[in-house]
Amino acid sequence: MALHQKIFAIVVSIMIMVIVVELVRRRRLREEYSWLWLLTGAVIILLVIWYDLLVIITHFIGAVAPTTTLFIFGLLFLMLISLHYSIQISKLSYQVKEMGQQLAILKEEMKEQEGS
Repeated sequence: MALHQKIFAIVVSIMIMVIVVELVRRRRLREEYSWLWLLTGAVIILLVIWYDLLVIITHFIGAVAPTTTLFIFGLLFLMLISLHYSIQISKLSYQVKEMGQQLAILKEEMKEQEGS
């Protein structure tokens, strides 16, 4: 990997990590979601610094080039993020449905009390 590519990857990773920490500090991102982004930045820095590890992983999974390995892990990362958000959306949808039903029951009880 060329030196300017390494520098670019490290700078981008550090920027991502700084942005994530700043978003958590400003309470725009919850801590439970920040660890995944910080871990991703750290792994990118690790693979850039220890390029031989990336080559070993590439040979282990049977990929042809290290860039293919990065692409595969990028896709896996996006799939895991999508799965996580799908789970969260499903849970929130269920909670909204439950709250709507409880609100309807409370409104009906209030109407009955006003009518009595």
